[in-house]
Amino acid sequence: MSARLISRRRVLRHGTALAAASLLGMPAIAQARRKVRLGYFHAVAVDGHIWTGLDRGSFEREGIDFELHEFNTGPEVFEAMMRGETDVSSVGGVISNYLALGRGRGFLINDIEVATAQLWVRPSFGINKLADLRGKRIATTMKTAAHIFLDRALRANNIAPSEVKIVNASMPDAVKAFIAGEVPAIALWVPFNIAVREALPDAVKLVDASAFYPQSAVLGGWAARVDYYAGNRDVLSRIIRGWIDANDNMVRNPAAAAEALQAHYKPSRLADITEAFNAQKLYSAREWRRLYADGTVVKWLQQVSDFFMTDAGVTGALHASDYFDTQLYLAAVK
Repeated sequence: MSARLISRRRVLRHGTALAAASLLGMPAIAQARRKVRLGYFHAVAVDGHIWTGLDRGSFEREGIDFELHEFNTGPEVFEAMMRGETDVSSVGGVISNYLALGRGRGFLINDIEVATAQLWVRPSFGINKLADLRGKRIATTMKTAAHIFLDRALRANNIAPSEVKIVNASMPDAVKAFIAGEVPAIALWVPFNIAVREALPDAVKLVDASAFYPQSAVLGGWAARVDYYAGNRDVLSRIIRGWIDANDNMVRNPAAAAEALQAHYKPSRLADITEAFNAQKLYSAREWRRLYADGTVVKWLQQVSDFFMTDAGVTGALHASDYFDTQLYLAAVK
C-alpha cells in the first residue's frame, strides 16, 4: 500500500484559481477546510473522478483536502477503512459486498462498470472458447466485479462455477500468474488488460462484462466508515458537490477528460486511457438523480449484493436501501 498526498504545488495552484474566482465576483468558500483520508485503487473507473476533481479544483472549492491512500484491490481498500486507516473509500463492485455486511455506509455512485471486467485466456493451453474452461484454473480476485463477471460468464455458457478451479489472488499477483503460465485463464479488470496484452501478444480476450449489460449492471462508488458517516454528513455532502463538478465535466468532454487523466496513469498510452474511460458508463448528475430517486441505484446495488451473499452463504445481510444513503445525493442535485 502506498499513500499519495496532494502536493503543495497543486494546493497553491487551486488556491490561485480560487483567488481569481473571488476577483471575478464568484462566491468564496465559506465552510472550514477538512482533511479527508481517502482510500482507492488505481483504475479509471474508480479514481477517474478523483483525479479530474483534483485537477479542476472541484473538491478544493468545497473545502475538501484529500489525503490519498492507494491500494491494489477493492477489498484492501475496505479493510484499511475498517481498520480506521481511512475515512472514505472509492471502489468498484466490491462496494455491494462489504456494505451488505455492515462494513460502511454508501453515499455516492461513480459509474456502471459496463466493460471493465474481462476474461482472458491462453490458446496455447488449449482454451479457445468458454466451453474449454471446464476443469481449468482461472485466476481472479474474489469479492470484486471481476469475480461477479466470471460467475455470470460461466453460467451464461452452461458452466457451473464448481466445474472450474477459481484461484483467488490480488489482481497484480493474478496477472503475474497468468503471464507466467501458472494459470491458463484470468478474469481481470481494466487496466490490468494492458499488462496482459503487452506481455502475451497471443493471449485472447474471450468476453467482457458488456455482454451481460444492462441485465447485470455492476456499480462502483463511495463509502464511509459507519462512525464517520454518522458524524460527518456535511463533509460527505461537500464531497458529492465536488464530485458533481468533476463528473459533469467528464460527461460533457470525454475526449478531453481522458487526455487529462493520462498524466495520472503514465506510462499508459492515451489509447489505453480512452479504452478504460469508455469501459465505464457515466451519467450526468441530473441523470443520476433520476436513477437515485426511482430506486434504480438501490436495485442495481442489491442484485450484486445478492450474488455476494449467496456465494458466501451469508443470511441476514443488510439490504441496499439500508446500507446506501440516497438522500445526500438527492439533496445535492436539486
